[in-house]
Amino acid sequence: MTVEARRAQIVAAAIEVIAEVGYRGASFARIVQRAGLSSTRMISYHFAGKDELIGAVATSVVADIAAYMTARVRAAEGAAAMLRAYITGVVSYVDGHRAGMRALVEIVLNGAMPYGPGEDRQVVAPLEEILRAGQRSGEFRAFDPVVVATAIQRSLDGLPFLLAAEPDLDCGAYAAELVTLFELGTRA
Repeated sequence: MTVEARRAQIVAAAIEVIAEVGYRGASFARIVQRAGLSSTRMISYHFAGKDELIGAVATSVVADIAAYMTARVRAAEGAAAMLRAYITGVVSYVDGHRAGMRALVEIVLNGAMPYGPGEDRQVVAPLEEILRAGQRSGEFRAFDPVVVATAIQRSLDGLPFLLAAEPDLDCGAYAAELVTLFELGTRA
């Protein structure tokens, strides 16, 4: 197995373990067992420590989300379609990648990944740009793009918590309601 493939195997196992037992319960021993490795030394060989492994987990999940969302949003034509693609894309991603999202939430909530105002602005910026483009094109009414983008993003950020409480939630209906809500709230 190549170094990259082994690292990916360890990261995938860490995602599953963190999602299952939480950040604090995710020991190297549990990750080794999940990955089917012979020893915790296999993790230590590929990662300098738990912090580096957790960083790789967070980076992996965030990169996967970015690739998924970029493809969906770029395929849409016009700001209203891009906004729909953004909302439905995030809901679809969260629904289809529950373990990765649970792991990412655990990492952030336990302070193992910095997330403050600077990072938050980076998360909301692409959505703000969609809203600003819609205002420039006349598809959207005048409103504060920062406020609306933040409201949209927070309604999406809450989905992993809702799914933890209600695993059988109809995510398609959830996305449709958000699309309707924000289409009505933004259209010219």
